[in-house]
Amino acid sequence: MALPALVLLAVVAFAAALLWAPHAGRAAALHLILAVGAMPLIFGAMSHFIPVLTRTRTAAAGLLGIPVLALAGGALAVGALSLPELFWGRYAGALLALAAAGALLVWSRRRRAGMVGRPHPCLAWYEAALACLALALLAILASAVWPQQTIAFYRLHLHLNTLGFVGLTAVSTLAVLLPTVAGRPDPQVGPRLRRDLPWALAGTLLVAVGSAWFGPLAWIGGVLWAVPLLRLGASWLRLYRAEILALHGAAPLLAAALAGLALSMILGAMNFIPATGAFRATQPALVFVSGFMLPLVSGAASQLLPVWLRPGVQRSWHSGLRDSLGRYGGVRAALFCLGGVAAGTGHEWGLLLGAATLIWFLLQAGVALLQAFVFQKRNQS
Repeated sequence: MALPALVLLAVVAFAAALLWAPHAGRAAALHLILAVGAMPLIFGAMSHFIPVLTRTRTAAAGLLGIPVLALAGGALAVGALSLPELFWGRYAGALLALAAAGALLVWSRRRRAGMVGRPHPCLAWYEAALACLALALLAILASAVWPQQTIAFYRLHLHLNTLGFVGLTAVSTLAVLLPTVAGRPDPQVGPRLRRDLPWALAGTLLVAVGSAWFGPLAWIGGVLWAVPLLRLGASWLRLYRAEILALHGAAPLLAAALAGLALSMILGAMNFIPATGAFRATQPALVFVSGFMLPLVSGAASQLLPVWLRPGVQRSWHSGLRDSLGRYGGVRAALFCLGGVAAGTGHEWGLLLGAATLIWFLLQAGVALLQAFVFQKRNQS
Protein backbone atom coordinates (compact mmCIF):
# COMPACT_ATOMS: atom_id res chain seq x y z
CA MET A 1 0.00 0.00 0.00
CA ALA A 2 3.05 2.31 0.02
CA LEU A 3 2.61 3.59 -3.54
CA PRO A 4 -1.10 4.45 -3.19
CA ALA A 5 -0.21 6.35 0.01
CA LEU A 6 2.48 8.28 -1.88
CA VAL A 7 -0.02 9.10 -4.63
CA LEU A 8 -2.46 10.45 -2.03
CA LEU A 9 0.31 12.46 -0.40
CA ALA A 10 1.32 13.95 -3.75
CA VAL A 11 -2.23 14.92 -4.75
CA VAL A 12 -2.94 16.52 -1.36
CA ALA A 13 0.41 18.36 -1.41
CA PHE A 14 -0.29 19.67 -4.93
CA ALA A 15 -3.75 20.94 -4.03
CA ALA A 16 -2.54 22.52 -0.78
CA ALA A 17 0.35 24.24 -2.53
CA LEU A 18 -1.88 25.70 -5.25
CA LEU A 19 -4.29 27.08 -2.65
CA TRP A 20 -1.41 28.31 -0.49
CA ALA A 21 0.66 29.87 -3.28
CA PRO A 22 -1.17 33.24 -3.43
CA HIS A 23 -0.59 33.73 0.32
CA ALA A 24 2.93 32.33 0.67
CA GLY A 25 6.21 32.65 -1.13
CA ARG A 26 6.29 30.98 -4.52
CA ALA A 27 9.47 29.11 -3.56
CA ALA A 28 7.81 27.47 -0.52
CA ALA A 29 4.74 26.44 -2.53
CA LEU A 30 6.88 25.09 -5.36
CA HIS A 31 8.95 23.03 -2.92
CA LEU A 32 5.78 21.67 -1.33
CA ILE A 33 4.84 20.38 -4.79
CA LEU A 34 8.24 19.16 -5.95
CA ALA A 35 10.03 18.13 -2.75
CA VAL A 36 7.14 16.90 -0.59
CA GLY A 37 4.68 15.72 -3.26
CA ALA A 38 6.61 14.69 -6.36
CA MET A 39 10.01 13.52 -5.11
CA PRO A 40 8.83 10.77 -2.72
CA LEU A 41 6.24 9.60 -5.28
CA ILE A 42 8.84 9.41 -8.06
CA PHE A 43 11.22 7.50 -5.79
CA GLY A 44 8.45 5.07 -4.88
CA ALA A 45 7.45 4.62 -8.53
CA MET A 46 11.07 4.03 -9.55
CA SER A 47 11.38 1.40 -6.83
CA HIS A 48 8.39 -0.34 -8.43
CA PHE A 49 9.46 0.02 -12.08
CA ILE A 50 13.22 -0.63 -11.88
CA PRO A 51 12.75 -4.37 -11.14
CA VAL A 52 10.36 -4.52 -14.12
CA LEU A 53 12.85 -2.74 -16.39
CA THR A 54 15.71 -5.02 -15.29
CA ARG A 55 13.61 -8.21 -15.12
CA THR A 56 14.73 -8.83 -11.53
CA ARG A 57 12.89 -9.58 -8.28
CA THR A 58 10.64 -6.96 -6.72
CA ALA A 59 12.12 -4.42 -4.32
CA ALA A 60 12.49 -5.40 -0.67
CA ALA A 61 10.26 -3.73 1.88
CA GLY A 62 13.26 -1.89 3.31
CA LEU A 63 13.51 0.19 0.16
CA LEU A 64 10.45 2.11 1.37
CA GLY A 65 12.89 4.02 3.55
CA ILE A 66 14.15 5.90 0.48
CA PRO A 67 10.88 7.79 -0.23
CA VAL A 68 10.50 8.43 3.51
CA LEU A 69 14.02 9.89 3.66
CA ALA A 70 13.22 12.06 0.63
CA LEU A 71 9.98 13.19 2.27
CA ALA A 72 11.86 14.24 5.41
CA GLY A 73 14.30 16.22 3.28
CA GLY A 74 11.48 17.89 1.38
CA ALA A 75 9.64 18.81 4.57
CA LEU A 76 12.78 20.44 5.95
CA ALA A 77 13.19 22.46 2.76
CA VAL A 78 9.60 23.72 2.90
CA GLY A 79 10.02 24.58 6.58
CA ALA A 80 13.21 26.51 5.86
CA LEU A 81 11.52 28.53 3.12
CA SER A 82 8.47 29.25 5.28
CA LEU A 83 10.21 30.09 8.58
CA PRO A 84 13.39 32.21 8.47
CA GLU A 85 14.66 30.74 11.77
CA LEU A 86 14.84 27.33 10.09
CA PHE A 87 17.25 28.52 7.37
CA TRP A 88 19.53 25.56 8.14
CA GLY A 89 16.74 23.24 6.97
CA ARG A 90 17.45 23.88 3.30
CA TYR A 91 20.94 22.39 3.67
CA ALA A 92 19.86 19.55 5.97
CA GLY A 93 16.97 18.77 3.63
CA ALA A 94 19.30 18.77 0.63
CA LEU A 95 21.61 16.32 2.39
CA LEU A 96 18.76 13.94 3.23
CA ALA A 97 17.35 14.06 -0.30
CA LEU A 98 20.85 13.61 -1.74
CA ALA A 99 21.32 10.50 0.39
CA ALA A 100 17.98 9.13 -0.85
CA ALA A 101 18.78 9.85 -4.51
CA GLY A 102 22.25 8.33 -4.17
CA ALA A 103 20.90 5.18 -2.52
CA LEU A 104 18.29 4.68 -5.24
CA LEU A 105 20.84 5.27 -8.00
CA VAL A 106 23.29 2.77 -6.47
CA TRP A 107 20.46 0.20 -6.10
CA SER A 108 19.46 0.72 -9.74
CA ARG A 109 23.04 0.24 -10.94
CA ARG A 110 23.31 -2.97 -8.94
CA ARG A 111 20.08 -4.28 -10.45
CA ARG A 112 21.42 -3.41 -13.90
CA ALA A 113 24.69 -5.25 -13.21
CA GLY A 114 22.90 -8.34 -11.91
CA MET A 115 20.40 -8.82 -14.71
CA VAL A 116 20.58 -11.08 -17.75
CA GLY A 117 20.55 -9.24 -21.07
CA ARG A 118 19.99 -5.54 -21.71
CA PRO A 119 17.65 -3.45 -19.55
CA HIS A 120 14.75 -1.50 -21.00
CA PRO A 121 16.04 1.89 -22.25
CA CYS A 122 13.69 3.66 -19.83
CA LEU A 123 16.12 2.66 -17.07
CA ALA A 124 18.83 4.92 -18.49
CA TRP A 125 16.38 7.85 -18.35
CA TYR A 126 15.64 7.09 -14.69
CA GLU A 127 19.33 6.97 -13.82
CA ALA A 128 19.99 10.20 -15.69
CA ALA A 129 17.07 11.79 -13.80
CA LEU A 130 18.54 10.71 -10.45
CA ALA A 131 21.94 12.08 -11.46
CA CYS A 132 20.31 15.43 -12.33
CA LEU A 133 18.58 15.50 -8.95
CA ALA A 134 21.89 14.82 -7.20
CA LEU A 135 23.49 17.73 -9.08
CA ALA A 136 20.53 19.96 -8.20
CA LEU A 137 20.93 19.17 -4.51
CA LEU A 138 24.69 19.68 -4.66
CA ALA A 139 23.99 23.14 -6.12
CA ILE A 140 22.07 24.04 -2.94
CA LEU A 141 24.99 22.86 -0.80
CA ALA A 142 27.41 24.77 -3.01
CA SER A 143 25.48 27.99 -2.39
CA ALA A 144 26.54 27.76 1.25
CA VAL A 145 30.19 27.71 0.20
CA TRP A 146 29.92 30.40 -2.50
CA PRO A 147 27.13 32.71 -1.30
CA GLN A 148 27.92 35.26 -4.02
CA GLN A 149 26.63 32.68 -6.52
CA THR A 150 23.44 31.88 -4.58
CA ILE A 151 20.98 33.12 -7.21
CA ALA A 152 22.83 31.31 -10.00
CA PHE A 153 22.95 28.08 -7.98
CA TYR A 154 19.23 28.33 -7.24
CA ARG A 155 18.45 28.69 -10.94
CA LEU A 156 20.68 25.72 -11.65
CA HIS A 157 18.88 23.78 -8.93
CA LEU A 158 15.43 24.67 -10.28
CA HIS A 159 16.07 23.54 -13.86
CA LEU A 160 18.02 20.39 -12.93
CA ASN A 161 15.05 19.54 -10.72
CA THR A 162 12.21 20.31 -13.11
CA LEU A 163 13.57 19.42 -16.55
CA GLY A 164 16.15 16.97 -15.25
CA PHE A 165 14.70 14.95 -12.41
CA VAL A 166 10.96 15.33 -13.05
CA GLY A 167 11.13 15.90 -16.82
CA LEU A 168 13.37 12.96 -17.71
CA THR A 169 11.41 10.62 -15.43
CA ALA A 170 8.07 11.77 -16.76
CA VAL A 171 8.80 11.73 -20.49
CA SER A 172 10.32 8.25 -20.40
CA THR A 173 7.41 6.94 -18.32
CA LEU A 174 4.85 8.61 -20.58
CA ALA A 175 6.43 7.00 -23.64
CA VAL A 176 5.76 3.57 -22.13
CA LEU A 177 2.54 4.33 -20.27
CA LEU A 178 0.33 5.77 -23.01
CA PRO A 179 0.62 2.66 -25.25
CA THR A 180 -0.34 0.61 -22.18
CA VAL A 181 -3.37 2.84 -21.57
CA ALA A 182 -4.42 2.59 -25.23
CA GLY A 183 -3.89 -1.17 -25.30
CA ARG A 184 -1.83 -0.94 -28.50
CA PRO A 185 1.97 -1.10 -28.42
CA ASP A 186 4.27 1.44 -30.02
CA PRO A 187 7.06 -0.63 -31.63
CA GLN A 188 9.37 2.39 -31.75
CA VAL A 189 9.34 3.15 -28.01
CA GLY A 190 12.63 1.41 -27.23
CA PRO A 191 14.67 2.75 -30.16
CA ARG A 192 13.23 6.24 -29.71
CA LEU A 193 14.10 6.34 -26.01
CA ARG A 194 17.68 5.26 -26.76
CA ARG A 195 17.99 7.86 -29.50
CA ASP A 196 16.39 10.71 -27.56
CA LEU A 197 18.11 10.51 -24.17
CA PRO A 198 21.29 12.35 -25.29
CA TRP A 199 19.12 15.17 -26.70
CA ALA A 200 17.04 15.51 -23.53
CA LEU A 201 19.98 15.23 -21.14
CA ALA A 202 22.14 17.69 -23.07
CA GLY A 203 19.16 20.03 -23.31
CA THR A 204 18.61 19.84 -19.55
CA LEU A 205 22.23 20.66 -18.74
CA LEU A 206 22.37 23.54 -21.20
CA VAL A 207 19.10 25.05 -19.95
CA ALA A 208 20.27 24.74 -16.34
CA VAL A 209 23.72 26.24 -16.92
CA GLY A 210 22.35 28.86 -19.30
CA SER A 211 19.66 30.02 -16.87
CA ALA A 212 22.31 30.35 -14.18
CA TRP A 213 25.12 32.07 -16.05
CA PHE A 214 24.64 32.53 -19.81
CA GLY A 215 21.15 32.88 -21.30
CA PRO A 216 21.90 31.87 -24.92
CA LEU A 217 22.84 28.37 -23.74
CA ALA A 218 19.32 27.97 -22.39
CA TRP A 219 17.92 28.63 -25.88
CA ILE A 220 20.15 25.93 -27.34
CA GLY A 221 19.10 23.54 -24.58
CA GLY A 222 15.44 24.25 -25.23
CA VAL A 223 15.90 23.43 -28.92
CA LEU A 224 17.59 20.14 -28.01
CA TRP A 225 14.78 19.24 -25.59
CA ALA A 226 12.22 19.99 -28.29
CA VAL A 227 13.52 17.09 -30.39
CA PRO A 228 12.31 14.23 -28.11
CA LEU A 229 9.09 16.10 -27.29
CA LEU A 230 8.22 16.58 -30.95
CA ARG A 231 9.09 12.98 -31.82
CA LEU A 232 6.96 11.62 -28.99
CA GLY A 233 4.06 13.95 -29.75
CA ALA A 234 4.11 13.11 -33.45
CA SER A 235 4.11 9.38 -32.66
CA TRP A 236 1.16 9.77 -30.30
CA LEU A 237 -0.90 11.76 -32.80
CA ARG A 238 -0.27 9.11 -35.43
CA LEU A 239 -1.05 6.10 -33.24
CA TYR A 240 -3.36 7.24 -30.42
CA ARG A 241 -5.30 10.26 -31.65
CA ALA A 242 -8.70 8.76 -30.83
CA GLU A 243 -7.70 7.93 -27.24
CA ILE A 244 -6.11 11.36 -26.71
CA LEU A 245 -9.27 13.17 -27.86
CA ALA A 246 -11.63 10.94 -25.88
CA LEU A 247 -13.97 12.23 -23.18
CA HIS A 248 -12.92 9.59 -20.66
CA GLY A 249 -9.73 7.77 -19.73
CA ALA A 250 -6.15 8.50 -18.73
CA ALA A 251 -4.87 9.11 -22.29
CA PRO A 252 -6.13 12.74 -22.55
CA LEU A 253 -4.45 13.55 -19.23
CA LEU A 254 -1.13 12.04 -20.29
CA ALA A 255 -1.24 13.94 -23.58
CA ALA A 256 -2.09 17.15 -21.69
CA ALA A 257 0.95 16.57 -19.49
CA LEU A 258 3.23 16.37 -22.53
CA ALA A 259 1.68 19.55 -23.95
CA GLY A 260 2.07 21.28 -20.57
CA LEU A 261 5.76 20.41 -20.43
CA ALA A 262 6.29 21.79 -23.92
CA LEU A 263 4.40 24.99 -23.06
CA SER A 264 6.39 25.54 -19.86
CA MET A 265 9.60 25.27 -21.88
CA ILE A 266 8.32 27.77 -24.47
CA LEU A 267 7.40 30.28 -21.77
CA GLY A 268 10.73 29.66 -20.08
CA ALA A 269 12.54 30.46 -23.33
CA MET A 270 10.57 33.71 -23.60
CA ASN A 271 12.06 34.86 -20.31
CA PHE A 272 15.47 34.97 -21.95
CA ILE A 273 14.32 37.42 -24.64
CA PRO A 274 16.12 40.70 -23.88
CA ALA A 275 12.96 42.78 -23.54
CA THR A 276 10.44 43.76 -20.92
CA GLY A 277 6.70 43.41 -21.10
CA ALA A 278 4.52 40.34 -21.47
CA PHE A 279 7.34 37.91 -21.97
CA ARG A 280 8.89 38.83 -18.66
CA ALA A 281 5.51 38.39 -16.97
CA THR A 282 5.32 34.68 -17.82
CA GLN A 283 5.66 32.13 -15.02
CA PRO A 284 6.94 28.89 -16.60
CA ALA A 285 7.18 27.19 -13.20
CA LEU A 286 3.43 27.63 -12.70
CA VAL A 287 2.71 26.14 -16.14
CA PHE A 288 5.06 23.29 -15.25
CA VAL A 289 3.02 22.57 -12.14
CA SER A 290 -0.55 23.26 -13.29
CA GLY A 291 -0.29 22.22 -16.93
CA PHE A 292 2.21 19.38 -16.63
CA MET A 293 2.47 17.81 -13.18
CA LEU A 294 -1.24 17.84 -12.29
CA PRO A 295 -2.42 15.95 -15.40
CA LEU A 296 0.67 13.74 -15.25
CA VAL A 297 0.09 12.49 -11.71
CA SER A 298 -3.71 12.22 -11.99
CA GLY A 299 -3.46 10.47 -15.37
CA ALA A 300 -0.78 8.02 -14.22
CA ALA A 301 -2.72 7.34 -11.01
CA SER A 302 -5.86 6.57 -13.02
CA GLN A 303 -3.99 3.82 -14.86
CA LEU A 304 -1.66 2.49 -12.17
CA LEU A 305 -3.58 2.69 -8.89
CA PRO A 306 -5.58 -0.51 -9.56
CA VAL A 307 -2.33 -2.40 -10.22
CA TRP A 308 -0.63 -1.00 -7.13
CA LEU A 309 -3.63 -1.71 -4.92
CA ARG A 310 -4.05 -5.31 -6.10
CA PRO A 311 -0.93 -6.63 -7.86
CA GLY A 312 -1.20 -9.77 -9.91
CA VAL A 313 -3.61 -10.96 -12.57
CA GLN A 314 -5.76 -8.15 -13.97
CA ARG A 315 -9.47 -8.87 -13.57
CA SER A 316 -12.76 -7.04 -13.97
CA TRP A 317 -12.16 -5.32 -10.60
CA HIS A 318 -9.08 -3.60 -12.04
CA SER A 319 -10.75 -2.54 -15.28
CA GLY A 320 -13.84 -1.28 -13.43
CA LEU A 321 -11.78 0.82 -11.03
CA ARG A 322 -9.65 2.12 -13.90
CA ASP A 323 -12.78 3.19 -15.78
CA SER A 324 -14.12 4.98 -12.70
CA LEU A 325 -10.84 6.80 -12.08
CA GLY A 326 -10.61 7.88 -15.71
CA ARG A 327 -14.19 9.11 -16.05
CA TYR A 328 -14.22 12.63 -17.56
CA GLY A 329 -10.44 12.50 -17.89
CA GLY A 330 -10.71 14.51 -21.11
CA VAL A 331 -12.57 17.32 -19.32
CA ARG A 332 -10.00 17.42 -16.51
CA ALA A 333 -7.20 17.49 -19.08
CA ALA A 334 -8.73 20.56 -20.75
CA LEU A 335 -9.20 22.28 -17.38
CA PHE A 336 -5.61 21.55 -16.33
CA CYS A 337 -4.35 23.00 -19.62
CA LEU A 338 -6.50 26.11 -19.20
CA GLY A 339 -5.37 26.56 -15.61
CA GLY A 340 -1.73 26.13 -16.59
CA VAL A 341 -1.92 28.73 -19.36
CA ALA A 342 -3.75 31.18 -17.08
CA ALA A 343 -1.34 30.72 -14.17
CA GLY A 344 1.67 30.95 -16.46
CA THR A 345 0.51 34.27 -17.86
CA GLY A 346 -0.03 35.85 -14.47
CA HIS A 347 -3.69 35.08 -13.68
CA GLU A 348 -4.15 33.81 -10.14
CA TRP A 349 -7.43 32.06 -10.98
CA GLY A 350 -5.44 29.54 -13.01
CA LEU A 351 -3.97 28.13 -9.78
CA LEU A 352 -7.43 27.92 -8.24
CA LEU A 353 -8.78 26.16 -11.32
CA GLY A 354 -5.95 23.64 -11.17
CA ALA A 355 -6.57 23.04 -7.46
CA ALA A 356 -10.33 22.66 -7.97
CA THR A 357 -9.82 20.17 -10.82
CA LEU A 358 -7.37 18.19 -8.72
CA ILE A 359 -9.79 18.13 -5.77
CA TRP A 360 -12.46 16.88 -8.20
CA PHE A 361 -10.17 13.98 -9.11
CA LEU A 362 -9.40 13.32 -5.45
CA LEU A 363 -13.11 13.11 -4.57
CA GLN A 364 -13.87 11.00 -7.63
CA ALA A 365 -11.02 8.65 -6.73
CA GLY A 366 -12.29 8.35 -3.16
CA VAL A 367 -15.79 7.38 -4.34
CA ALA A 368 -14.37 4.96 -6.94
CA LEU A 369 -12.12 3.25 -4.40
CA LEU A 370 -14.95 2.94 -1.89
CA GLN A 371 -17.25 1.40 -4.48
CA ALA A 372 -14.52 -0.97 -5.70
CA PHE A 373 -13.74 -2.31 -2.23
CA VAL A 374 -17.43 -2.62 -1.31
CA PHE A 375 -17.93 -4.63 -4.53
CA GLN A 376 -14.92 -6.80 -3.62
CA LYS A 377 -16.25 -7.54 -0.13
CA ARG A 378 -19.67 -8.48 -1.48
CA ASN A 379 -18.13 -10.93 -3.90
CA GLN A 380 -16.04 -12.49 -1.14
CA SER A 381 -19.01 -12.93 1.25
